[in-house]
Amino acid sequence: MSAMIRPMLGEAWLAMGANRLRTGLTMLGMVIGVGAVVIMLAIGQGAQYAVQQTISTMGSNLFIVLAGSFTTAGVRSGAAGGPTLTVDDAAAIAELDGVANVAPTHQGSRQLVYGAQNWSTQVIGTTPEYLDARAWNITNGAAFGDSDVRSATRVALIGKTVAENLFADDDPVGKTLRIQQNPFIVIGVLGGKGQNLDGRDQDDTVIIPLSTAQRKVFGTPFLGAVRMIMVQADSAEAMPRVMEATTALLRQRHRLRDGMPDDFFMRNLSAAAESEAATTRTMSILLGAIASISLLVGGIGIMNIMLVSVTERTREIGIRMAIGARQKDILSQFLLEAVMISFAGCLLGLLLGLAIALGINFFTGMVVVISGTAALLAFAVAASVGIFFGWYPAQKAARLDPIEALRYQ
Repeated sequence: MSAMIRPMLGEAWLAMGANRLRTGLTMLGMVIGVGAVVIMLAIGQGAQYAVQQTISTMGSNLFIVLAGSFTTAGVRSGAAGGPTLTVDDAAAIAELDGVANVAPTHQGSRQLVYGAQNWSTQVIGTTPEYLDARAWNITNGAAFGDSDVRSATRVALIGKTVAENLFADDDPVGKTLRIQQNPFIVIGVLGGKGQNLDGRDQDDTVIIPLSTAQRKVFGTPFLGAVRMIMVQADSAEAMPRVMEATTALLRQRHRLRDGMPDDFFMRNLSAAAESEAATTRTMSILLGAIASISLLVGGIGIMNIMLVSVTERTREIGIRMAIGARQKDILSQFLLEAVMISFAGCLLGLLLGLAIALGINFFTGMVVVISGTAALLAFAVAASVGIFFGWYPAQKAARLDPIEALRYQ
């Protein structure tokens, strides 16, 4: 078998070399097709990776409970406008089955001052469980504890962005900054998380004990009131059950009768993140599908050129048959030419696509993910397309009548 294929490969190579320009243009369709698929898959998978990384920085299995709104002189506030949630509500939620962490939170934008530097950022007053729920580590220093919350200690954890803008190259730990003219000692620097799904810089933040925030920074209508409670379920499967139990518990604690609306709002952060991830996956599939059209065009190009080649070589086919060549020999010869053109085009397209994808990453900083499986799949599909479209011209050549072929001028 190999003794037959070797001369066929040589003849196929000579046939391709006899019309280099035409062969090159035929291969170009496959080169562009495979290259486009590789580039689109790299960009699409890069977008998925970026979204997944952002989701992972938010924490897993999270939902938040926001305080309700209030109405004054016909004007309604938005969510978290009314003092309807308390620290005691958070403690009660923590007792529910399936709850891993609960963090009552009071937050808002405030101006920070350190020496001659100042910076406006988000100040979050919360409990130590907030860091656990958000999977937020401390890269320098240490976190505050429950004793700091009970004592309303003036200590602060700062994000990387705040550290860079207030302290530059100095070590912030142990330094004193001011919030609302109140001195706070920096006891730790938070690990970097980057942007969230809304594009907000998560590292542009300061975290302080909840009681300190209520008494010294924001103030509250009454002691213990919070604007938000962050709840983390112990698994994704437990999320719906925990949310239902939380709703029932808060309605009972707030003495809301049947038919009365909730005086709080609930937001499923994990569901929003999964929705974003699903949208990105759909975009990736769409990009791949659009790029695949160029593969189809490349396959049609191979079929057209092979049909022209069969017409031009009709007399040659007749001579081959006259001296004993069988139909399967003619079929193998032309199919082998189509396979060589297809594989060569696929290989060049694969290399071109990888080079362009790496160039996009280098020059634009866009995240691209080059998957070996995706690249090989694109190569295999493109090669199959080329072989499929090369089959018909090969069959046509094999079915030619030897006498008519010899008479062809």
